[in-house]
Amino acid sequence: MKGDRPTDDALVVFLPSGRRGRVPLETPLLQAARGLGVDIDSVCGGRGICGRCRVEVAVGAFAKLGITSAPEGLSPVSQPEHLFDGRKGLSANQRLSCHARVRGDVVIDVPAESQLHRQVVRKREEAHPIAVDPVLHPYYVELPAGGPDDRWRHLAAALEAQWSLTDLRIDPALTPWPDADTPSVTVALRDAQSVVAVWPGFHDRLCGLAVDIGTTTIAAHLCDLASGELLASAGMMNPQIRFGEDVMSRISHIQLNPGSGAEMTARVRRAIGQLAADCAAEAGLDPSAILELAVVGNPAMHHLFLGLDALPLGQAPFPLAVADAVTRRTGELDLELPAAGHVYVLPCIAGHVGADAAAVILSEAPHRGEEMTLVIDIGTNAEIVLGNRDRLLACSSPTGPAFEGAQISAGQRATPGAIERLRVDRDGLAPRFKVIGCDLWSDQPGFAEAVAETGITGICGSGIIEAVAELFLAGAIAADGRMVDPADGASPHLLPDGKNLAYLVHAGPPELRISQADIRAIQLAKAAAYAGARLLMERLGVRSLDRIVLTGGFGSYLDPTHAMVLGLIPNCPLERVSAAGNAAGTGARIALLDRGARAEIEALVRQVEKVETAVEPDFQDHFVAAMALPHRHDAFPDLAKVVDLPPPPVPSGRRRRRSG
Repeated sequence: MKGDRPTDDALVVFLPSGRRGRVPLETPLLQAARGLGVDIDSVCGGRGICGRCRVEVAVGAFAKLGITSAPEGLSPVSQPEHLFDGRKGLSANQRLSCHARVRGDVVIDVPAESQLHRQVVRKREEAHPIAVDPVLHPYYVELPAGGPDDRWRHLAAALEAQWSLTDLRIDPALTPWPDADTPSVTVALRDAQSVVAVWPGFHDRLCGLAVDIGTTTIAAHLCDLASGELLASAGMMNPQIRFGEDVMSRISHIQLNPGSGAEMTARVRRAIGQLAADCAAEAGLDPSAILELAVVGNPAMHHLFLGLDALPLGQAPFPLAVADAVTRRTGELDLELPAAGHVYVLPCIAGHVGADAAAVILSEAPHRGEEMTLVIDIGTNAEIVLGNRDRLLACSSPTGPAFEGAQISAGQRATPGAIERLRVDRDGLAPRFKVIGCDLWSDQPGFAEAVAETGITGICGSGIIEAVAELFLAGAIAADGRMVDPADGASPHLLPDGKNLAYLVHAGPPELRISQADIRAIQLAKAAAYAGARLLMERLGVRSLDRIVLTGGFGSYLDPTHAMVLGLIPNCPLERVSAAGNAAGTGARIALLDRGARAEIEALVRQVEKVETAVEPDFQDHFVAAMALPHRHDAFPDLAKVVDLPPPPVPSGRRRRRSG
């Protein structure tokens, strides 16, 4: 097929990019790829050690490409490839592109794991993939022998000669490698400028930690910075909780106890160090491999982590000490990690809309589509974002810790033994439920044996929401939140509780009840979330939503129908309501893995319109109206299609509350 074309070159086509071009014969395939702008990774500099540049020869006739490809289009397998095959294995037609040379027309498939800028495919259908383009990259170099006085000069010269890297600087916090006469080292460069780590010999795994500092819990995710692979996750209660369950309580504590802010800062930093150690242990790595962190949190958590003054956040206009993205060395923050590592803290949006909300935007990308999307990150505060590619608004509502099981008499965190699903019989009000760690419902055979080890220990956030919504649908809770007895004393599950009633979920041990105070706590929390969403809708001038995304600590487990019955979220087609889990943590992971995402969110937060609910005069009106179940006057036509909502309350009070 060569015809009259020169015989001293060959056509090379790279898939899946489709890039093609003629290159001189005997050109190393890796060099040909880079010359054509094809993205192939390499750490060892073409020495056949790392295997990052593995490609596969496509075999057969490619009519549309006008080329026939065969293994003979490349040079025979080299000795370094044979050695690598013996160590780690090469499949049929797979080659190391650094050692395979072009000898004829050939089609080359570049697998995802060999691409320098790759993507991690997220599991949810509507979620966009995560690009992997980290700020850190390893480079393997061979060094001449030298003493301690000239090793850095030799290292810089080797990086320039072997990788064409110039104008490098040594991070002042870097601890040098132990042996001055080490013949080869692997260097970690940050932004291709700063040497932040040096290891003797070949080292190709760089790791990073994405951290979401919540008011109640802290979550950490350890990632391989080259592949984007999630290696381990860990979480714990925020140790600051002893100073107050919510943000305002902690700020008040700082005001009343000078110096306690520094203690909160030290505690959260120690917690992150412990989470890093836990993740590293789970992944079988040394914590010294963690050289990059991406951290998010609400403004108070953000300020306390960085050691900034959080007191101004307790009073309008809630000024931020720092709003822009912040980068610090781990050593500056006293984290128990390599001192030359770096911490990137995402930018805050406003005084009560923090880096966690910015991370949620990065994760759920409402700014990329035309749909009017409401994103609610539900935790101790509800961070709420509304809009589309044309306009984005954001606010924060103080929901409190009720959704996370706090301030609920039988509430607890989502751990094995906690009730996470609950249904109430419409006639006798009998409950049936599921607990975390067991797939059976409580009325199914074998349930008692299945939960014997964990027991039935309490009710977590998703269980509380379903319980209140189910009791409302069964007529045991009135629209104003009062617990009533629809059967006038016939149900054994409604028990006297002082002047009120309580609902018996589990007779014990331990006995688990839902009290009037519990219902009130849920009303307050859901009303705050709904009022914030309604305020943004009013500001944007929209009456309907195309999509709702629920995120947060229990977002993955929240049932959309029950959330809407409760009045936690506005009306929307139920099939367009989805749960995204910890989107703030995912956003932190995106910022950890993709340097482009950092620039994207830093630019985007400047365009987000901030709404401070605490100073908005209409917020209180929306809040009061949202105290009713599901709402005092807002309609829920999409919900009414699938659920028989109770009729509005009758002022004369047809239903009698059972006396104690």
